[in-house]
Amino acid sequence: SSGINAEYGSIPCVGVSLGIERLFTIMEKRMEKSRVSSIQVLVASGQKGLLKERMKLLNLLWDSDINSEMLYKANPKLLNQFQHAEAEGIPVIVIIGESELAEGKVKIRDLTTREEKLVDRSCFVQEVQSLLEQKSGRKEEKEEEHVAEV
Repeated sequence: SSGINAEYGSIPCVGVSLGIERLFTIMEKRMEKSRVSSIQVLVASGQKGLLKERMKLLNLLWDSDINSEMLYKANPKLLNQFQHAEAEGIPVIVIIGESELAEGKVKIRDLTTREEKLVDRSCFVQEVQSLLEQKSGRKEEKEEEHVAEV
């Protein structure tokens, strides 16, 4: 005989199959349902060359203690940015594009209602704060309704 048996003699062993892939799939699905990111705002752009502009907006949000992030690629696709926000449960996206930049505006999108609002860049942080406050108020109302139903 050849291989391990020839070198070491007969080695007894026990085999167990748990279906690890299946377990991981089930665990991932459970985690997806319960995952809630602490990030409240994603700063996004639809065109290339706006990394610095996204970083400036991100810093303004951070300065106001708003949990925010952006994708750290130089030129991420807008669709990928939206998908990231959806997957992470980020409720608000701030979008800067060439036209918004030229007009001194910023687009704010509420991902739950799909509503978009074009606002002056000078007051976008206040707009984001008020939108987040409305959202937390709605969440509390829903929790109160749920408690009242029970």
